Parts: sequence; structure tokens; C-alpha cells
Amino acid sequence: MNPTTKPEKSADDSGDNEAERAVTATAEKSDAPGPNLAKEPGETPEAGRTDGVDGDGAADDDGDDGDLLGDDLDGEYTPPPSSGLAAASAALVSLLLSLVSLIGTWSGKVISERETLVGQIDLGQTGTAEQQISEIYGDAWHAIALTNGIFAVLALIAGLVALGLPQRKSWVRPFAVAGLVLAALGLLISVGMYFDVFVSLPEPPPAQAPPAG
Repeated sequence: MNPTTKPEKSADDSGDNEAERAVTATAEKSDAPGPNLAKEPGETPEAGRTDGVDGDGAADDDGDDGDLLGDDLDGEYTPPPSSGLAAASAALVSLLLSLVSLIGTWSGKVISERETLVGQIDLGQTGTAEQQISEIYGDAWHAIALTNGIFAVLALIAGLVALGLPQRKSWVRPFAVAGLVLAALGLLISVGMYFDVFVSLPEPPPAQAPPAG
């Protein structure tokens, strides 16, 4: 009696079994937890990107910086409007200085009294009448005129500055013009006083001859 022999597997059967095992292993690997790269319904390609950074790690550039630079290069820079404070201040200063040049100041009076005192000291009791009038009265008169003329010149400068600066208030220009007009008038009076145009210095009476004995 021949011994029973195990049936040998055919080459075709062994190949089918190996293919089945390969498919099973592949299915098990696909069931393992891992990153899901499949797109869900309604998901956009940008959903996996972080804010400001794309998938390659590069930051998003929305083009805002380029627009700002383009605006700076294309348009001209306009400085902010001036407040007009300097022009208003200069107009007020011009008007006040012009009034001072017409009315006179305490400093002018002090300078005048000083010139009177200096004339009295220089002449003493030996000067003639003409010298006393010139040194005591004339120098004091000219000192006041010179002081008022200096204030008039300062008023003219302040008025011109006020007209040249940017103005925001409507009253600035009239005040500056008024200061210029009064300053010009004060300067004219001061020049006339200094050179004795309007009023000349008093003259002493002529000396009388002694009566014949």
C-alpha cells in the first residue's frame, strides 16, 4: 500500500495567497492613525496654512508695504497747515510797539533826564546861554526822539514779519497793516524831532549893549 502523500500546492495557489497577504497588509497600514491629507467637503486648499505663512514656510505678502512706498514716491509730501500763532503774535507786537513809539516810554524819559544831568555837570556855571540850551535841553530832546525811533523801527520789522508768515485768523492782516502805518508815522515824527524839523531849539535873546555912562 502506497503511503499517503500530502498534496503539493500548485504554483498558482501559492501566488494567489501571497497576493492576498499583500493586500491585507496594505489595508492594515491604511487603517493606522496618521495625518489625514484628504480634503473634506468645503475645505479650501488654504485651510492647512497658518496665518501669514504658506505651506512652504514663506510669509504671505499682501502688498500693503509696496502700496505705501508707491504712494510716497508718486505723490508729493504736503506739510501740515500752520497754526498761524507766529503771525498773530507778530501783528500784535507790531501794533503795540508802534503805539509806544508815538506815546513814549519810561526808558526814554530816564534817558532824557540823564542827558540833562550830564549837560549840567559838563557846563557848570561857565557855559553860555546857547550852550546850556543845547547841552541840557537839546540833548534830552534828541534822546527821546532816538528812543521812540528805535521802537518805531522794531514795529516796522514785526509788521513785515506778520505779513510774511502764514495767517489763519482774519484779524491778523488788519492788525499788521495798522502796526505798519502807525510805526511809519512814529518814525517820521522821531526823525523830525531829532533833526529839529518840526520844532527848533529855543534861542536866547540877544545880549543888550550896556548903557552909555
